[in-house]
Amino acid sequence: MKSNIKDLDSQELEDWLGARREAPYRVKQIQKWLFQKGAGSFAEMTNLSSGLRADLEREYSIGRLKTLQRSCSRDGTIKFLFELADAVSIESVLIPEAKRLTLCVSTQAGCGFGCAFCATALMGLKRNLSASEIVEQILEVRRSLPADMRITHAVLMGMGEPLANYRQTVKAVRIMSDADWGIGISPRRITLSTVGLVPQIKKLIAETHVNLAISLHATTDEIRSQLMPVNRKYPLAELMDCCRSLPLPKRRRITFEYVMLQGINHSAEDARRLSGLLNGIRAKINLIPFNPHPGSSYRRPGPEELLQFQNALRSLGHQVNVREARGDDIQAACGQLLGAVSSETASSEQSGMEVASHSSLLTAHS
Repeated sequence: MKSNIKDLDSQELEDWLGARREAPYRVKQIQKWLFQKGAGSFAEMTNLSSGLRADLEREYSIGRLKTLQRSCSRDGTIKFLFELADAVSIESVLIPEAKRLTLCVSTQAGCGFGCAFCATALMGLKRNLSASEIVEQILEVRRSLPADMRITHAVLMGMGEPLANYRQTVKAVRIMSDADWGIGISPRRITLSTVGLVPQIKKLIAETHVNLAISLHATTDEIRSQLMPVNRKYPLAELMDCCRSLPLPKRRRITFEYVMLQGINHSAEDARRLSGLLNGIRAKINLIPFNPHPGSSYRRPGPEELLQFQNALRSLGHQVNVREARGDDIQAACGQLLGAVSSETASSEQSGMEVASHSSLLTAHS
């Protein structure tokens, strides 16, 4: 099976070209065809010689994901179910808002971290995604959009733990963010969410300029270890010390994500403990009311309980946002991705719910 050329970094591609006595500037020509023009074949690369195109064709493929299903929510959110070359499936979620179009991208097929409230954890970890498979989610969704629309933001919050697939994730981030030859999404518009892998967090901040989001979800080690087994390896004190030590750029904050589970993690004492944990960290808090999925015993707190917790944190001086559920009717909301064909949500071919126009996507605001 031929290697996917999108998995080559710039140096690897330059070395391959150099062995054929091709000029280094060919690297950017090829990369622009792949990541900016969306070429599906080497024959389309008309500013390359026919001999070079033939050499590329002999040694490499231009991978594409197969769209198995596209499901459209009543709020305009669209979930894509993609099949990889080995028949493993992953999901991505396109979220339209008033002035942005965000794609939630997966970095693994399944997840091995076993968070108790997350549907993806039920799959276990099938495998890591390659850089090309991560990037191709953006390219494939982009192909489905009208010509006058573009994906403005990317969040690595889909299936899997990005920092457990560190090398391929960072390689993909570099392709996403490069404005010269890559996709051209500003690093300030890329957010990576992690369960809290401390060594990789430090490395990520040193090597990239993306935004960091930490999945916190509890204020004591006892509860967090029950919800998130990773806490046994990197407990709260170590995680918070790591966050305090990060050399964040000015005006940049760490987002702390907090899934609210009825009767478990939203008491007045939880608010005080959370405030204490964030002491000395430039932070904002995203409260996420639990999104139900089949087989889960957890429940979402009521609106009044949510408001009380939010107000308690605000009274302690914190910036607090509530993340509204998007796409929960198609199992596309936070914590609901399962990577399987759903019998409850029809594909675009069956339902006729397409990404039809600019206006149809932008009418749903969060």
